[in-house]
Amino acid sequence: MNLSVAPDDSTDNKSHFDYDAIIIGAGVAGLYQLYRLRKLDLKVRTFEAGSGVGGTWYWNRYPGARFDSESWTYGYSFSQELLDEWDWEENFSSQPENERYFNFVADKFDLRRDIQFNSNVVSTHYHDDTRSWEVKLESGDCYISRFLITAIGILSAPTMPNISGISSFEGKSFHTYYWPKKEVDFTDKRVGIIGTGATAVQAIQEIAKNVGHLSIFQRNPNWCAPLNNSKISEEEMRDICSRYSDIFARCRQTPGCYVHSADPRKTLETLPDERLEFWEQLYASPGFGIWQGNFSDMLTDREANTLASDFIASKIRQRVNDPVVAEKLIPKNHGFGTRRLPLETHYYEAFNQENVELVDINETPIQTITPNGILTSDREHEFDIIIYATGFDAITGSFDRIDIQGIDGVKLKDVWHDGPQTYLGILVEGFPNMLMSMGPHSGLGNYTRTAEYSVEWITGLIQYAGEQRLTRVAATNQSVKDWTDHVLDLGKGLLMNEVGSWMTGVNKNVEGKQTPRIMRYSGGHPAFRQHCDAIAAEGYKSLAWSRFSDTHTNWKRIQ
Repeated sequence: MNLSVAPDDSTDNKSHFDYDAIIIGAGVAGLYQLYRLRKLDLKVRTFEAGSGVGGTWYWNRYPGARFDSESWTYGYSFSQELLDEWDWEENFSSQPENERYFNFVADKFDLRRDIQFNSNVVSTHYHDDTRSWEVKLESGDCYISRFLITAIGILSAPTMPNISGISSFEGKSFHTYYWPKKEVDFTDKRVGIIGTGATAVQAIQEIAKNVGHLSIFQRNPNWCAPLNNSKISEEEMRDICSRYSDIFARCRQTPGCYVHSADPRKTLETLPDERLEFWEQLYASPGFGIWQGNFSDMLTDREANTLASDFIASKIRQRVNDPVVAEKLIPKNHGFGTRRLPLETHYYEAFNQENVELVDINETPIQTITPNGILTSDREHEFDIIIYATGFDAITGSFDRIDIQGIDGVKLKDVWHDGPQTYLGILVEGFPNMLMSMGPHSGLGNYTRTAEYSVEWITGLIQYAGEQRLTRVAATNQSVKDWTDHVLDLGKGLLMNEVGSWMTGVNKNVEGKQTPRIMRYSGGHPAFRQHCDAIAAEGYKSLAWSRFSDTHTNWKRIQ
């Protein structure tokens, strides 16, 4: 299949492209997208900013980084050989093993020959006269392709805090996303970490094991629950392998594509002792059960959510010896599960160590970073190492960092200034032939499970274009309006969408992103797939398809 030249172009008007499709990113979605497009015999190139594959699992090397989805639900499902050949070591695998896995995938399917590493994309501009995308790298090199596919992730635009003096610090400092490949030795070191989000939770519990002194600077605490991780024996792995088809079928049935799904009962329909027993079981169980498998009204009913929050708060008080510290670790500005839940292993117990200090920056705000450490309103904290666990400009941030221009030079960042507007989370009006894998307003959840579907739908769309000899596909104004309105309607009544978090596009360190917005499809992934499957089944009639007319001067709309 060759998409680089329209089948009805005259010889003297042919457009010579470098590629049929360019993919940005060689992470979870990008690797699979490359695999699928090569199966269509397309000429494809993937540009990856890092020096290796894996995306999140290449960049996030900080201590404690690991899956919070069960490993055996996170791996790819498209190849039985791959499933048979790879054994997971833990139920929630750590970053080193995760990176090895994605390298194994890249090698098994010979994907590296079509990936250009250390290639940061700085701009992508659409040219409607040739129905093509011009992709420019930081090196200055430019490439032209028919299709542009973004596989740039939802948590790949790290942010630094708005604090003066960061460059003045004379010790070592790292953002968790840009963690060095060489192991960092914390032995006898004075370490300060800014942030108590999911990344910080994972890092703190590991660093605390051998640090000299650890100071944790917290603005807003997060609700956390036990990961309850364990090793996987050979016998257990064989059992998992025998059940993969059932496991993936189960994931397809649940709203977030996890193995967990909500209990159909409502919280107040149960007796207090019954509720407590249920919550205790969930708290002692591995993974997201206490978040995704809780009572069905936990994330929609305020009273139900308050009761669940009170239970988790009681656990924090039990695990943290100092009652003052315990209270500071209990969130007061949001209910349990209304932000994405960090899972932990002895996180709260770290605060019982004499060499671990919690600094509440609401009481003593950070004034500046100094050459020696961090100056708050009460004193200067001196450090050998400062860690910035200050999060991401999530979901749309990775798009904002690329100069993406559609028809007539319109910038995607400007189109999304007041919030994302998409069709299926895959297409954007005014940006033909640009397809977003895991874009805003798509069905997010267990990332590989949802990314596989996104890739497969995009692949089907491109295959259809080739079979029908079409060279331009675009979202219409009406399709974008209808989908965006649908997504916004689905988000009403969900407590999660009232809370400022990365899932609602809030980042206090990014201008214009201070207010919660609905950034994702909230109807559950089965419903999302149903919508997308129906559109494909009817021949993508809701999209605008076109090719050059015989005169090559006007577009011919394909109905």
